[in-house]
Amino acid sequence: MPQYANDPSRKSWLSVPENSDFPIQNIPFGVFLTKEDVITIGTRIGDFAIDMGALQQLGYFEGIDLPDDMFLQDTLNDFISYGKKTWRQIRNRLSDIFEINNSQLRDNAEHKKVVIFHIDDIEMLLPVQIGDYTDFYSSKEHATNVGMMFRDPANALLPNWLHIPVGYHGRSSTIVPSGVPVHRPLGQTLPADATTPVFGPSKLVDFELEMAFITTDANIMGENVPVNEAEDYIFGMVLFNDWSARDIQKWEYVPLGPFLAKNFASSISPWIVTMDALEPFRVASPEQKPEPLPYLQQKGNRAFDIQLEVAIQPENLEETVVSRSNFKYMYWTMAQQLAHHTINGCRINAGDMMGSGTISGPTPDSFGSMLELTWGGKNPLTMKDGSERKFINDNDTVIIRGYCQNDTIRIGFGECASKLLPALPLKS
Repeated sequence: MPQYANDPSRKSWLSVPENSDFPIQNIPFGVFLTKEDVITIGTRIGDFAIDMGALQQLGYFEGIDLPDDMFLQDTLNDFISYGKKTWRQIRNRLSDIFEINNSQLRDNAEHKKVVIFHIDDIEMLLPVQIGDYTDFYSSKEHATNVGMMFRDPANALLPNWLHIPVGYHGRSSTIVPSGVPVHRPLGQTLPADATTPVFGPSKLVDFELEMAFITTDANIMGENVPVNEAEDYIFGMVLFNDWSARDIQKWEYVPLGPFLAKNFASSISPWIVTMDALEPFRVASPEQKPEPLPYLQQKGNRAFDIQLEVAIQPENLEETVVSRSNFKYMYWTMAQQLAHHTINGCRINAGDMMGSGTISGPTPDSFGSMLELTWGGKNPLTMKDGSERKFINDNDTVIIRGYCQNDTIRIGFGECASKLLPALPLKS
């Protein structure tokens, strides 16, 4: 099926600001709450949110095989489970409805009243019910930096790292959409030179610059997903801040890995950008040496040129950009991650989420965490107000942005922004 929604010459009859993340070539999917307290599935063009539930009730998706209430639900899970053919049909139809010369909705004032909302008049919600969440560790630069800090610099990467996409299972219950604040976690830490742990708020709360992909139903239990088919089961991507408490993590992670240091909060951008929309931005992934085992060997360009930045905004003050990186730096691709995840027969369902792992580039200003940017707190960053940051302070807001751009179009993700609040009092 053709992807004419990607046609760079297309224009919308809805106004789209210059350098918007959401031209008619994007057509992301999300879930939002209207002023009338109605939850609906929708898309976005420019600064307008579009109620797809209302569009369906008005007959704009006629001819596409869908349940009558497909877009009246409070998550995208059922839509995602319908698979790639249906995603593409809906995206193409939306592109047609809002194409500049299509008068069907453009000239119908009554329909527009119930279909189109300004983005300031809605509240974005979590787009999917995330059943399972896996976080990978797929940036060679990040893994090397962390290995240099905490192990022998000459052997920064552990022996398995160049052979498998390392990952761990996370906690989906504390994944929140952009705009929802998170609290500094409480936990055990081991102070320097101490032999017994202490309890209290984490002193080393960090962001992790990541992206995440959302899957559809991919396999049955016991069956694997081949690496060169894996992208067919990826609905789209979001920006992802996988908050970390480095002092809690240092004490707890041996021998089983991350636990309370990671599961207290993760933030995602609310609009899921489809793989179809990202198609024009494919690039080659980094060379892999040694060559992976056959089930991980991939063909074609499997990386994506997505420009990323992280800013820290102290309360009521101007933000400071602290990192600029790119998703294309990732050593292991999404296709390899999903193929490896299922090689043992692990079942993957619609609405599952896979985090990329911290995205760090080759230069110090492209590192994807405060742990690396300040090298464990040894080199504090200076904010525009003159204050310094070794890690994230209470009432700081961390803002992640990401977009792709070529000579003709720009496709973006909006923002993943979340404020760090002080720890809540301990109940007893």
